[in-house]
Amino acid sequence: MANSQLKPHAILFPLPYQGHINPFVNLAIKLASKGFTITFVHFEFVHQRLSKSQNSNTNNEIDFFSEARKSGLDIRYTTINDGFPREFDRLNNYDKFWKSLLQDFPARVDEFIGEILQSEQSMVTFLIADTFFSWPPTIAKKYNIVNVSFFTQPALAYSMGYHLDILRENGHYPLKERVVEEINYIPGVKSISTKDLMHFLKEGEIKTMQHEVCSRAFQEVKKADFVLHNTVQELESETLDDLNKKQPNYAIGPISSFHTKITVSKSLWSESECTKWLESKPLNSVLYVSFGSVAQTNKHVIQEIAHGLLLSQVNFIWVVRENIVKSDCTNILPDGFKDEIGDKGLVIPWCNQIMLLSSSKVGGFLTHCGWNSTIESILCSKPMICYPIEYDQPSVRKLVVDDWKIGINLHDGDLIHRDEVAEKIRNLMSGTGSLGLKQEIEKVRNILSEATEKDGSSERNFGKFVKDLKARIHA
Repeated sequence: MANSQLKPHAILFPLPYQGHINPFVNLAIKLASKGFTITFVHFEFVHQRLSKSQNSNTNNEIDFFSEARKSGLDIRYTTINDGFPREFDRLNNYDKFWKSLLQDFPARVDEFIGEILQSEQSMVTFLIADTFFSWPPTIAKKYNIVNVSFFTQPALAYSMGYHLDILRENGHYPLKERVVEEINYIPGVKSISTKDLMHFLKEGEIKTMQHEVCSRAFQEVKKADFVLHNTVQELESETLDDLNKKQPNYAIGPISSFHTKITVSKSLWSESECTKWLESKPLNSVLYVSFGSVAQTNKHVIQEIAHGLLLSQVNFIWVVRENIVKSDCTNILPDGFKDEIGDKGLVIPWCNQIMLLSSSKVGGFLTHCGWNSTIESILCSKPMICYPIEYDQPSVRKLVVDDWKIGINLHDGDLIHRDEVAEKIRNLMSGTGSLGLKQEIEKVRNILSEATEKDGSSERNFGKFVKDLKARIHA
């Protein structure tokens, strides 16, 4: 091949959500540090939100990887238009947005990548796109580039999506409502309850856009040349070993900001400053509460958690972001709540989560079980209270509570009640079971940390991926 001496050049395409952007940015830095050329692609509306969160007045010339290039990394940055105006509410118009991404957006990507291939001096040799995009196989085949899929959630969730046909054969896809059964026939998965599967598998979700997106994605990912997983071999070994029999899979996680020295702006919201308040509290006395960047619940849940926090009498920082409730209701907290908490609580719209979890003043995390949040909580040795809402979160709860014993459930019945919330909070923060949770989370944290060391499993897997990728490129 005439251009075989040129540096391999990757186009990275994250899903336009915070929980997917973060690991993609960190992966870009990791690949570039290994000598790859990277073209990183954000949606234009994501670029504008990032710019606004950095108080840059949505300056379209801002380049979030400029510091990385100053460090010698070859990362180019560009944006793509999704066909909607800037002010279009993509979260509350999920169906319309994703219908366009499925039907119209692939043609935009086709043209976009064609232009990059024509203009670039170096050879674009592979694409790394989020698994939930279903267009990569077609685009990669057309332009003769290697198709790498990056799955930013646990391998357990990937395996369940990969084996939709087996679930269907056994009558568990679609899942009938309120039927709770154990599934023990999925290759590489010991046993999982139907209540812990992703929501798109449920009977009531079959006609939804989320089901269309997910089911199509898990069919198309089977055509990928390589699949990267933001997990650790030792934590999900049986699942990953089985997946490797089907296509090349590499556990290279955690792809986290903890392991990069280069700062890249990733937050879609302005981050509140809470250091002064935090420093005024005793060690391990603060409960951090956040339901991530996308998951939406209802006003009843928010109010019961609010009353539970008051009853628990613990110090807390609670991220109550915009759109956290599925309605136009703006007054979702109980009347007088902020006055009643006084100095014991801090309610903010967004924060630097890693900074907060890293604080010695924080003793636990009430979380929606997003995978990034779970990894960050483990790396900071903070046991969790789990309230999964949607997507892969029920499966993550299973790993955290049932398998790894590093968290507890927020509630055990069908409905959340403030008294149970208060009891669970007290148990996590100072109860008799808290010591056991802390001991177990230290074990899991050590596994994650060791995996990213020089001879750790994730570093070895990453090295193998790079070797296999280069062999495929030059073949």
